[in-house]
Amino acid sequence: MTALIEPSWREPEMRVLSHLRELDEAIKDWERYQRFSLEDLKTDRDTRNMVLHAMLVSIQAAIDISSHLISKNQLKRPATYREVFYLLGQAGMIPEELAIELSDLAGFRNVLVHIYWDINLDEIYSILQNDLKTLRSFRDEIKEVLRNDG
Repeated sequence: MTALIEPSWREPEMRVLSHLRELDEAIKDWERYQRFSLEDLKTDRDTRNMVLHAMLVSIQAAIDISSHLISKNQLKRPATYREVFYLLGQAGMIPEELAIELSDLAGFRNVLVHIYWDINLDEIYSILQNDLKTLRSFRDEIKEVLRNDG
């Protein structure tokens, strides 16, 4: 009889891989949505919702991946979403500069979740066009960490 559930020692790694796949998909969405103009964001609610959702999913996936790595490596428990990235930076798992950029995105995630009705679309558009590189760098760094962990 084949086991339907992975052994418990593999569950955290499987969750990280699952979140990494979700991050990859959200990055692809984000890349496609960069073709939208600021006017599209301001006038088309469906476009705006697609863009915001892709941003939220990608940032949350990065937070979830980081949280799992923090737990696995028994690092200090983070007090905020921003702090998860600082902890990975301090542990040498990601570059410190990347940790700062990701922390800013975590703050942006909080705005998306908690103040979504009053967001600055000019700022959203700027993030859409300029901050995807941060998530790509994070994804690549995490893939390297996973390769090194075997």
